Formats: sequence, structure tokens, C-alpha cells
Amino acid sequence: MTGSPARTLLLWCPDWPVLAAEIVDGVPATGPVAVLHANRVVACSERARAEGVRRGLRKREAQGRCPQLTVVEYDPGRDARAFEPVVAAVEELVAGVEVVRPGACAVAARGPGRYLGGEEAAAERIIEQVAQSCLVESQVGIADGVFAAGLAARAGRVVAPGGTPEFLAGLPVEALGRSALADLLRRLGVRTLGDFAALPAGDVLARFGFDGALAHRLAAGRDHRPLVVRQPPADLTVTAEHDEPIDRVDSAAFVARALAEQLHERLAGHGLACTRLGIEAVTEHGQELHRVWRHDGLLTAAAIADRVRWQLDGWLSGSNGRTGARPARPTAGIIRLRLIPDGVIAQAGLQAGLWGETGEERERAHRALSRVQGILGPEAVVTAVLGGGRSPADQVRLVPWGDERLPARPDAPPWPGRLPAPAPAVVLPSPLAATVHDAAGEPVVISARLAVSAPPARLVVGTGQPAEIVGWAGPWPVDERWWAPAEARRRARFQVSLADGAALLLAVEAGQWLVEAIYD
Repeated sequence: MTGSPARTLLLWCPDWPVLAAEIVDGVPATGPVAVLHANRVVACSERARAEGVRRGLRKREAQGRCPQLTVVEYDPGRDARAFEPVVAAVEELVAGVEVVRPGACAVAARGPGRYLGGEEAAAERIIEQVAQSCLVESQVGIADGVFAAGLAARAGRVVAPGGTPEFLAGLPVEALGRSALADLLRRLGVRTLGDFAALPAGDVLARFGFDGALAHRLAAGRDHRPLVVRQPPADLTVTAEHDEPIDRVDSAAFVARALAEQLHERLAGHGLACTRLGIEAVTEHGQELHRVWRHDGLLTAAAIADRVRWQLDGWLSGSNGRTGARPARPTAGIIRLRLIPDGVIAQAGLQAGLWGETGEERERAHRALSRVQGILGPEAVVTAVLGGGRSPADQVRLVPWGDERLPARPDAPPWPGRLPAPAPAVVLPSPLAATVHDAAGEPVVISARLAVSAPPARLVVGTGQPAEIVGWAGPWPVDERWWAPAEARRRARFQVSLADGAALLLAVEAGQWLVEAIYD
């Protein structure tokens, strides 16, 4: 991409998940409130922050700091439904509003700045409009590009044209919103966005992958898209017609999921990924509804389905609990739904599935696998779902074909003791007993303090022949459920490479060596 990113005005509602819980569920946002996801605080009220509650704290620690804390579960659907009146209020003043996420929406700053008396005047007018219409406090930031405008909104700043790189340079790498990348960058000595932006783009792509390259462009103050966004071919738009009007949220959610998967398959077939999604609906009475959702990464099929479901929920049942009034609702049920990939990029990392991602090949495979299930039972055909855990066996859950692909454990916790990448290629269903000896032929033992008696030199699996160990790493300890003696488990794991080129994952538990997995 050449040239500077377009001037962007972004409206941000602080602590939106907390406000949404008040609007929809009546939880008073003036008290100490925390919204939790995966047992960690993702948002909290001003009163809770005064008591020491911060984002990222575990539930128990947050309640320890503030015993009167009201805990609310994170619900993105609730957040989107409550945000619809705010977007509608902004649209009364400006056109082309794009929802970045529940609690934040963006619009090109040029138009409002020209007919509302300048950028600062436009920001003040929009804040006033939201406050009067929805009784919601908000902040506006203006900068070059959506990412920088979002950070400027948190400070309530208008960054001068051309000053975005300088504005971003001093911010910490955590501002990227990618915790794993930020942690790695800090360990490498890269602490600010300016430091990250100074790295060569080619080296960043090679070391951190496609998402790292996206983040690198953000840090440099360039537009969030890594390549020139072009208008997609017309045949990428997907449409669903319905004889029976859709007027219920559960029916809308079902339609959203099917249509989102269809759109994602079409994009993947062209080697594209969606970064901006247009959602259009037509009611039985001919009323037309339209909304654009923006994303700073790549929208997966699940992410597309979520945004469509949230938007339909907002149209069909959105309300503003503070005023007691509902936003303008459709005059009849929805009979046509269309998804438009309004912004697409060529995704170099996209790869077709085993039997293709589109066309009759995928349908034929689905029918064949379903038939096998009908003959042998649902458990006869399973697919692997990757989730959280400390060992490879803990991270994989086998799900029957056609069932919802939910991980057994969330991947959000840090999982102390998790093995470093790469993951092994084969995880044995039952570990194999083994013995490990040092160069003198003595058994290698691990002390309670994880001290290795001698470097491992030879490995014997079962009754097989000894194999020479030419390299090893570890130990990585795991001490699980120590608070429940009957369920406690303590072991140490090693990665070893053998003279014949094989690489294995070994574990030591209760003095016994085991082979748990095999690397490519």
C-alpha cells in the first residue's frame, strides 16, 4: 500500500461490557463490577478499578481486592445488542459508520470535519449526540488509520495529519492487543511500537508470521491492511432468500451461521480473506437495513457468523435500557439476508482443505463421512480440536464428525509448564514404558528439585534395542492438582533426539520414564 492512511474518526465507549450489562441486564455500572471471560477480568467499572481490580486478574484475586465485586460473565452478543442504538445515534449525524467491535465504531473523518466545522467540532458534536440519545459517555479520537484513531480515542486526542507515527512510537507494544506477541517482543528487548516499527518488514514476516506482519504495519502507523484492498468480484457476495420471514433471534442465528460458512468458503476458494463485512437485510415490507463491521485481522467463518448474529440480534431485539426506548425495529420479518465482503486481502497463508474447501468435493466427503457414522456409529469418525493444556494429549479433543468443534479447555490461560513449539506430530494413545541411561550405563534419575543425575545418553523403549541420544532439552515440570492429594500428578518432560534422526517427547513420573509423543 502506498500513501498515508485515511483520516479516521473513532468513537469509543469506555468499559463497554460493563455498560452493556447495565443496559441489558440492569447491573448498576456505578458499583464495583467486573466482566469475566475464561476466569479472567476483561473489563471493570471505575469503582472496581479504585479498589485495585485490573484487566487480566483472575476471579479469585479480583474478589480478594474487592470483596463487594459484582461478577458478570462476558457476552459479546449482549455487548453488540446494546451497542446498536449508539451506532444508530452516530448515523443520524454521519454516514458510512463501521462497527469495529461492540463499544467502538469508526467513520472517515473528512466528511464530518467539513460539514460540522472541523474535526474537533465534529468529535464534540458526535459525543454530544450519543450522550443525549443514549445517555452513554464516549470519547472520540482522530488519527491516520483506524488503529491509531482507537488509541487516540482512549486519550481523547486529535492527532495532527502526518503525526500518527510519532504518536504511536512511544506507546508500549501491549497497545497492539496481542498479548502473546507483546510478551515475546519484550523478551527480545522490543518495548515500544516505535522499536517494533523500526524492524525490517521482511524479517518480521519471517519471524512472527502473517499476523505479526499485520501488527508491524499497525505499529508503523500505516493502514491496517497488509496489501491493497480491492473490491471483490460480484460472485463473492452471498444471499439467502426466505419464504418465511425471520423475526426471531434464534432463527436468525441459524441462518447467520450457514451464510457465514458459505461466504468463508467462497473467499477461501479465491485465496482471499475478509477484513470488512457488509450486512444487508430486506424485510417483508421492503425496508432495507445495512451495517458494516470492521476487523483489524482476518475474519474467520466463526467470526463472520458472530458478527452477523450480533447484528441481526441488534436489529430484531435491540433496546436501550437507560431510556426505556427501543431503536427503530424492522416493520416486518427479514426475507432476504446478504453478506458482502466489503474489504478483502490476498491471504498468502490460505490453504485448501484435504478434499477442497468449496464445490461438490466437500459435499461428497461430508455425505461419505456421515454414511460411515450411520453404519458404525457417531464415534467412528472424529476430528481433532486444539485447545488449552500443558501436554499435547491435554490440548487435543476428538469430536465426532458434524458435532460442534469446541475445545475441551480454553486456550486463554497461560498454562504454566506448557511445552514450547513445535508440537509433536504423533501423540501416543498410551505412553510406552522406557528406560534412560547415562554414558556410564547408570539409570538417569530426576530429583525432587528437578536436578538430572547425569546427561541422558541411551534410550531403551520396552524390550527394544538401545538407541543413542544425541541431543536433549528439559526438564519441563508439571505439578497439577496439588491441592487434591488423590488427584495430584507431578511429572517432568524431556525432548530428545536420537542418532537415527527420530525425536521423542519423554516424561518421568514416579521414577518411571515414558514415551509420550513423536516429533517429525
